[in-house]
Amino acid sequence: MSAGSGLFTSARRLLATGLEIAQVRLELVATELELEKLRLFEAILLAAAALFGLGIGVMLLCALLVLLVGEGYRLHVLGALAALFIGGSLWGLRAARAKLRGTGTLFDASVTELARDRAQLMPHD
Repeated sequence: MSAGSGLFTSARRLLATGLEIAQVRLELVATELELEKLRLFEAILLAAAALFGLGIGVMLLCALLVLLVGEGYRLHVLGALAALFIGGSLWGLRAARAKLRGTGTLFDASVTELARDRAQLMPHD
């Protein structure tokens, strides 16, 4: 066996190991992305159900308040309730927009693993 073929075999093994590491890291990224997608879908579904129930409850409460006040004040109560809900909705939209502009940690585990791999490959002094 010559030194050239040993070096070639060693280089092939090194390349195969590097490709295997890259494949594992890509699989980790794909898994994280799938888990994040499922978590987000579940959160949206629960939020939609909660908002639906809250909407029905608020409508019934508003109807009760309108029926409780005297005839002459019903329009005032409806106007105040409408202003309250429009203001709350605008505040909620601003808060949601601010949350969406924030930074996320979608691939946090992948970045951590890649940093660990890079640290292991660096020469130790």
